[in-house]
Amino acid sequence: MSSADPDIRETPPAGGRPVIRQLDDSAINRIAAGEVVERPASAVKELVENAIDAGATRITVEIADGGKTLIRVTDDGCGMTPEDLPLALSRHATSKIDGSDLLNIHTFGFRGEALPSLGAVGRLTITSRAKGHEAAQVRVSGGKIEPVKPAGLRAGTIVELRDLFFATPARLKFMRSDRAEAQAISDTVKRLAMAEPSVGFTLRDVSGGGEGRVTFRADPLSGDLFDALHGRLAAVLGREFAENALKIDASRDGIRLYGYAALPTYSRGAAVAQFLFVNTRPVKDKMLTGALRAAYFDFLSRDRHPAAALFVDCDPQLVDVNVHPAKSEVRFRDPGVARGLIVSALRHGLAEAGHRASSTVAGATLGAMRPEQTEGQSGAQTAPRIYQMDRPSMGARTAAYAAQRPGYAEGYAAPAQGSSFGYEPAAAGFAELATAYSGRTVEAPEAPGPAPDAPEAAAPGAEQLPLGAARGQVHENYIIAQTRDGMVIVDQHAAHERLVYEKLKRQMAENGVAAQALLIPEIVELSEGDCARLLEVAEDLARFGLGIEAFGGNAVAVRETPALLGEVNAEAMVRDILDELDDQGESQLVQARLEAILSRVACHGSIRSGRRMRGEEMNALLREMEATPHSGQCNHGRPTYVELKLADIERLFGRS
Repeated sequence: MSSADPDIRETPPAGGRPVIRQLDDSAINRIAAGEVVERPASAVKELVENAIDAGATRITVEIADGGKTLIRVTDDGCGMTPEDLPLALSRHATSKIDGSDLLNIHTFGFRGEALPSLGAVGRLTITSRAKGHEAAQVRVSGGKIEPVKPAGLRAGTIVELRDLFFATPARLKFMRSDRAEAQAISDTVKRLAMAEPSVGFTLRDVSGGGEGRVTFRADPLSGDLFDALHGRLAAVLGREFAENALKIDASRDGIRLYGYAALPTYSRGAAVAQFLFVNTRPVKDKMLTGALRAAYFDFLSRDRHPAAALFVDCDPQLVDVNVHPAKSEVRFRDPGVARGLIVSALRHGLAEAGHRASSTVAGATLGAMRPEQTEGQSGAQTAPRIYQMDRPSMGARTAAYAAQRPGYAEGYAAPAQGSSFGYEPAAAGFAELATAYSGRTVEAPEAPGPAPDAPEAAAPGAEQLPLGAARGQVHENYIIAQTRDGMVIVDQHAAHERLVYEKLKRQMAENGVAAQALLIPEIVELSEGDCARLLEVAEDLARFGLGIEAFGGNAVAVRETPALLGEVNAEAMVRDILDELDDQGESQLVQARLEAILSRVACHGSIRSGRRMRGEEMNALLREMEATPHSGQCNHGRPTYVELKLADIERLFGRS
């Protein structure tokens, strides 16, 4: 039985030398299409980017069957003349650059490959009209161009692509479902819509014929850059992101970073809400996403991911966008400056947010508190019943009036012997008023008078402060505070854990990380590349107490390790750092381990759940939270408090 030959090459012709051939334009375009047009979403990206480059203010994208049978992009841009149309379908013909400088790129497109590639694998029709010229139309099918003919169009351009990949049937087998392809197109349009707030976008699914249905719409916005961007992000990413996003605006060495980044408590389970742009071009760059992750490193657990829409603007000479066929990756001349700007700007923005937590926390709390839906006789869900007293009886009204009379407040008597409450009313109109209920967990004073440790001991006007004045403690873990227009529920353990952790981090930053010298340095043999890569970051590692130096050849010597870590396997740590450098371009392993220990110390050194707190302790905790950055979330990214507005609380009880 003969084994299969793993060599897929064909047998060379007689003589043993393969023949070199010049491919025709049709084959060249189909090969190029494999690089430029990966799927229908890639075609939409190229066509919409062309429309933006043409100065369009409104762009409509229509698709059918996930873009497999129809993609139509209509814009109101500058258009093309009848003479331009055949030239636009030839390879490497473009109006974006003159070819003299491939680094000075100010547009989305510049290669001149998209239209001929699309015409090579599908049926492409372009109808366009430039100002001062008549409208014209050109068709190309499978690479065969038809003559230009007159057409009817008021202005702009309509590009219609039908039967994508009909000329390369093998590619159709790799297409996903219509729904998956339509979702990819929607994501592409939304990314471009975020990059251009001044342009209106409409995405319509016309599968089955007719007008179809609009699946995405974003009207053009004007005004200040941040106002327009904030409005566009609200339309694309949702109102919740806009409400919980922090404005970012920073510059360094000719690079500007602006946009919005969400609070740590508004995190996601996957990196699906991270949008990065370089000179308004949507990119997926490992270095930029690594910088974003590093900025939130201390605020989120490993299974949570930040949400952000960030724009990096710089001179085109400082970044190369011609390093990927789809232009989805970029290369900075000085990547360290861009990365450092992202990390420092985001951390500064998060610090300025102080104790703020996302509004979605309160929304989830209110949702959990809403009455359950009841089922009617037919089994259908009905609205929760609102109970309303029709008309009180005469006895009830008399008791109510007696309870509200001015002298009633003076009718309190001293507490009975052994009573656990501060005061008891001498008389009451309602039986329920016979006992003075209290939510306090403090012990009663020995004699009548204000309790010295009562939550009401807060400073005058404390209710006007962001976290309000403490009013009580429930289940020995949750502090209830009253604010000017609502209430706050604080997890005392999580809040104090964050405060202690921030204090420990400040101390470590001020005093440095204590290093423990090894009696016998540990020698680690590495490859030449790994050794060079590790020594490049040796200075950064030394700041965290890990001392590494060259030992000759391809070996390094580990002479010091962080004292906080105790006894460590130095070789295993070095190899883990190298793996992280390969994967992410940077390593936070040592810092992560140090901060994990600080977090553990903070957890054990903070106020424990189950401890009763005095009023001044509760208020002191609230004031310290207001003064400490990042106190809105614990060390693992969970919220430390929930704020409920009075209007929302009243709505729960049907009072609105």
